[in-house]
Amino acid sequence: MDKVNVNVGNKLRLIGFIVIVVIIFFGCFYTVSAGYRGVLLTFGKPSAMSMGEGLHFKAPLVQTVVKMEVRTQKVERVVDSSSKDLQDVQTTVALNFHVSPSAAQKLYTEVGLDYAERIIQPSIEEVVKSISATYTAEELITKRPDVKREIKDTITTKLAPYYLIVDDMNIVNFQFSEEFDHAIEQKVTAEQLKLKAERDLERIKIEKEQQIAQAQGEAEALRLQKMVVTPELIQLREIEMMISAIDKWDGVMPQATSGMPFIDVSPKNFGEE
Repeated sequence: MDKVNVNVGNKLRLIGFIVIVVIIFFGCFYTVSAGYRGVLLTFGKPSAMSMGEGLHFKAPLVQTVVKMEVRTQKVERVVDSSSKDLQDVQTTVALNFHVSPSAAQKLYTEVGLDYAERIIQPSIEEVVKSISATYTAEELITKRPDVKREIKDTITTKLAPYYLIVDDMNIVNFQFSEEFDHAIEQKVTAEQLKLKAERDLERIKIEKEQQIAQAQGEAEALRLQKMVVTPELIQLREIEMMISAIDKWDGVMPQATSGMPFIDVSPKNFGEE
């Protein structure tokens, strides 16, 4: 019985040894997926360079790996600020960025994994507030491309020392106070009414000019007609009218004219001698 127990114990110790060997063996290797960089830590100290995609070796129980994403990431932030004319404005900004692949270990050493909360979001707030204060509320709307470009350039400069590269930046929305929105709406309505009045005035002016031109044309036509009318032409027209009347006569003499009866002088009214 004791011999059986010894054999079982030896087998368990062997199995345990094999398991430990396997764990240690596989613990010597690690993989870095696409879009990531590996930061190798030796007793917690980062290595001088980041590891690229693929399979890598590490000392088990001594070294660990922190994986940092280097693909494009997005941070969206809502910033409350004031415009140059002291209007309250709420700006929603969306920032696309990525970690410099060659400097991932530097970012981890100097900032850590929470770089979005510690660096990016505070930078967005600071830049948006400072630039919004240089524009009036109306200019933030009418000069939106300029505001966007200025914010993007400034954020890019601020994040560069932390190995963070800006890919793109968009102003998602400007939200103003209800009073300002109402004032803008009234201004837009007034401008639309003014534009409509100007268009109506221009239309009336064009129609008037057309009427004048038409009247002038008709007057000129009458003047030209009078120039070509001569006594000979009038006489010719009278002859043409007489010929036309004769052509249309049916040969029957009228019975009366101007209230006086015609005397029928045909032979049938006189006795034949």
